[in-house]
Amino acid sequence: MRSFLPEFAAMILAFCAAAGIAAALGYAFIPWLHKLKFGQTILDIGPSWHKHKQGIPTMGGLMFIIGVPTALLVAFLANLLRGGNLLESGGTPGKLVAGLLMALLCALMGFLDDYVKVVKKRNKGLSITQKSVMQILIYLGYLVSLVLSFPGHRPTTLIPFVGEIAMPGWLFMIFGFTVLYCATNAVNFTDGVDGLCSSVTVTAAAALAVIAAMRGMFGAGAMASALAGGCAGFLVWNRNPAKVIMGDTGSMFLGGMLVAICFALNCPAILLLVGLVYVLEGLSDVLQIGYFKLTHGKRIFKMAPIHHHFEMSGWSEKKVVAVFTLINILGAAAGVAVFYAGLKFAVIPQWGT
Repeated sequence: MRSFLPEFAAMILAFCAAAGIAAALGYAFIPWLHKLKFGQTILDIGPSWHKHKQGIPTMGGLMFIIGVPTALLVAFLANLLRGGNLLESGGTPGKLVAGLLMALLCALMGFLDDYVKVVKKRNKGLSITQKSVMQILIYLGYLVSLVLSFPGHRPTTLIPFVGEIAMPGWLFMIFGFTVLYCATNAVNFTDGVDGLCSSVTVTAAAALAVIAAMRGMFGAGAMASALAGGCAGFLVWNRNPAKVIMGDTGSMFLGGMLVAICFALNCPAILLLVGLVYVLEGLSDVLQIGYFKLTHGKRIFKMAPIHHHFEMSGWSEKKVVAVFTLINILGAAAGVAVFYAGLKFAVIPQWGT
């Protein structure tokens, strides 16, 4: 039996390199962002005590956006020198490349939104129409590449304990677009408290790395490891009290990467567990808006997304981050357990079978 030690080593290298690069870039990026006066603008609709964050540099997500692809390149080259090939070690190479490109385009969209807010002094950033057009173009382009990557262009998706479900191309496109739109926006909602989105993403990406390794899909595993490492390195600067904020630049990249990894694993449904906090954040916002409209002004939560509700209930930012991260660890552990059980009882296929 072939040893997978080189692939495991590459995953560890991807994590460490991404963490180191993201953390090190803070020494250069934060003063640079200060010099450019790329400071965060705090909207009046947010908690009043967040006003002290006015002027904290935003667009800090560039630190892990640079760190993650660079770390992946280092890990892939190191593995290749040892006779391996992470691109072929489970999964379709095209899915990994297309997924990374999609995440980078999401980051570009977030950067434009941040730029409009910070430089053009338009607090709401890009218009809904502008964002929608960009999202449609990015997501559809990525989804077309996914459909083309399946044998015979017949897409499937894996549902744990159900198996692989075949879909017509048009249905897969609708399903995929829904997953992308909901997930990227939910991750964006989570970025509202110092260190929250970064901490939650570390746990979600770590779980995806474990799942990928269990299935022998080490290319996706390296991508997940690099993502976890990039967020861990960013936390050096983003933990409370934050010295830099990731902005939409960073949160849109994180959302795109998480979805890309799940599609590389051919199981986007697993994001419901490994990204449990994202689900709760997004759902709380939808419920709040829907209930407000139905009742003509009544609210379920004191403020949405739900992390603001707990802030307004007296929780400190550090407590919110600690509790929400623990909740996501439990969801991530459940996701790993589902895959372990599925592999053990042959309900979930090993890659290549």
